[in-house]
Amino acid sequence: MEPKVKRIGVLTSGGDAPGMNAAVRAVCRTANYMGIDCVGIRRGWNGLINGDILPLDAHSVNGIINRGGTMLYTARSAEFMTEEGQKRAAQTCRFLGMEGVVAIGGDGTFRGCLDLSKQGISVVGVPGTIDNDIACSHYTIGFDTACNTAMEAIDKLRDTMQSHERCSVIEVMGRHAGHLALYVGLACGATAVLVPERPYDFERDVLEKIRKARLAGRTHFMIIVAEGVGSAIELGERIHEATGIDPRVTVLGHVQRGGSPTARDRVTASRMGYLAVQVLAEGRTNRIICSRDGAITDIDMEEGLAMKKDLNALSYAAMEAFTGA
Repeated sequence: MEPKVKRIGVLTSGGDAPGMNAAVRAVCRTANYMGIDCVGIRRGWNGLINGDILPLDAHSVNGIINRGGTMLYTARSAEFMTEEGQKRAAQTCRFLGMEGVVAIGGDGTFRGCLDLSKQGISVVGVPGTIDNDIACSHYTIGFDTACNTAMEAIDKLRDTMQSHERCSVIEVMGRHAGHLALYVGLACGATAVLVPERPYDFERDVLEKIRKARLAGRTHFMIIVAEGVGSAIELGERIHEATGIDPRVTVLGHVQRGGSPTARDRVTASRMGYLAVQVLAEGRTNRIICSRDGAITDIDMEEGLAMKKDLNALSYAAMEAFTGA
């Protein structure tokens, strides 16, 4: 089949996530295979406005599948939020002959895609965020690597905290979503996990779980807090005031975004990047590439952005059972 586009661009926008490079590589190599020119747009929507472009071919993306971060860099763009900025971005596309753009990022990136599409440019979004908070996709690029990074750090903290019989309060990323905290809490055997999707009662959900753990003979207590819940430092102070225990607070921060992507993130990114180019080659636009029930598919962008995503019900029920035992 003759592709409906002759040249496409690929960009990464918003927060970086491990596996973005694998997605860029997949977009480039799939386009080359289909006879479509591919260019990289550096620094997100800012780069598209300002023409910060580099040609991509199979050689350009050699050796990046195992690298964290993004070779195209990423940035947030206040100018692109204006209609004038969106028009300038579309003008860059037309000047360079780009008929379609693959944008890798989160929901803010996809809203930017919709704005660009109103200027007549075909767009496809690929979900890349460690928060796993894209409602239409069960999985987003970077989540598995971030979970493993957090788990390894927490396992190391556990060794020293157990030696001193202390309470650990650990803040993980996730913005306003608790998927990362819940998954890591299950993997690490947390005493309690606090997530923004579920309002918590300090007495019931923190103190009582610490008491039960102590009565069961445990001397180290691990409280995992999603950043969207509030300050882990303040929570540590409340625990100290209520129990006399001297908690140690650790904010894992941006270390969770770095590191070489896991096999799951590399393969998911590669499959998503491949399908993104296929969608543009077929002449379709305004699509989000999704992982749903293990399959990689696509969905209308406006429909996808209108969806809501809750925590995995089974994971949350299991966490409640384990921490309440």
